[in-house]
Amino acid sequence: MDSSVIRSAPLKLAVATSNQGKLLEFQRLASGADLELYPIPQFGELPAFEENAPTFAENSAGKALYYSAYTVESVMADDSGLVVPALGGAPGVHSARYAGPNASSESRINKLLKEMRGLEAPKRTARFVCVLTLAHAGRAIAVFSASVEGAISDEPAGLKGFGYDPIFVPEGYSSTFAQMRGDEKDQLSHRARAFRKLIDFLANDEFRHPD
Repeated sequence: MDSSVIRSAPLKLAVATSNQGKLLEFQRLASGADLELYPIPQFGELPAFEENAPTFAENSAGKALYYSAYTVESVMADDSGLVVPALGGAPGVHSARYAGPNASSESRINKLLKEMRGLEAPKRTARFVCVLTLAHAGRAIAVFSASVEGAISDEPAGLKGFGYDPIFVPEGYSSTFAQMRGDEKDQLSHRARAFRKLIDFLANDEFRHPD
């Protein structure tokens, strides 16, 4: 069959996340890319994948492989988080659970700022990391990673974004991610950079949708 016929409709990817902020950001990034992203049906009712590996890559790959058993579509999963060298790399892979499994973003931010209290600018450096894995029917197709350097602000600022966005100031800027427009953040963020690698991969026909 002609590949142009196969790809005439948008490619569908199921996103393995319960984080609405992440899903909306990915859908915004996919706009105009001939790509349709949607959450795995009844995701919240499925047995949860335990993200207990020591690296973003292992958690991302494990999640994608695990949830690919629950849908006929290809699955995209990410593991991302904030790495602060002055805190020994914390919160790292525990970013979403830094203040407890059910803590709010505000609680996680407050804990981080408390632990960094008194640290001067040279020790407030940080980076956001994202690893995306594409999987289908229990097989990993590709893995993409990206990061963005920056610093932790003294206090939260901005109402946009989610997670640690109100305290992360990307390198070369004076505004936090939460103060930026969505399109401005999309030029810089770790998640956007990793996702653009995935889009390039799909556009170059390196990806073949399994039969």
